[in-house]
Amino acid sequence: MDILQITILGVLASILYILVKEVQPSLAFLIILITGIVIFFSIIQQVQLIFETIQKLGDQANVQGLYLTTILKIIGISYIAEIGAHLTKDAGLNSVSKYIELAGKIFILLLAVPIITAVIEAIIGFIPNV
Repeated sequence: MDILQITILGVLASILYILVKEVQPSLAFLIILITGIVIFFSIIQQVQLIFETIQKLGDQANVQGLYLTTILKIIGISYIAEIGAHLTKDAGLNSVSKYIELAGKIFILLLAVPIITAVIEAIIGFIPNV
C-alpha cells in the first residue's frame, strides 16, 4: 500500500467516523481502531526495511550490536506509545493517554541507561587524571 492509498483510507475512515460518532460512538471508535491496524500492517514491511538498513549501517560503522538494538527498541517503544496514546485520546480517555506517554518515556529511559553510561565512561576516559 503506498502513501496515496493510506491517505485515502485515512480520509475515508475519518469521514465515516464523523458520520457514525453521533449515532454509535463505540462503532466510530472501532472504525478508527481498525483503520489504524490496517495502516500499521501495510507499513510494517517498510519499517522492516528501515531496521535492516540501520543494522547494515551499524555493522559497517562497527557500532556494537547492543547499542543498535537498544536504539531500535527505543524507536519502537516511542511509536507504540504514541499510537496507544492517540487511540486512547480518540476514545476520549485523555488521562489514560497521558499515562501511556509517561510509561513510554520511562521505558525509553530504562533502555537508554546503558548508552548513557557508556557515553559518560567515554567522556571520563578522555579527562586526564589530575
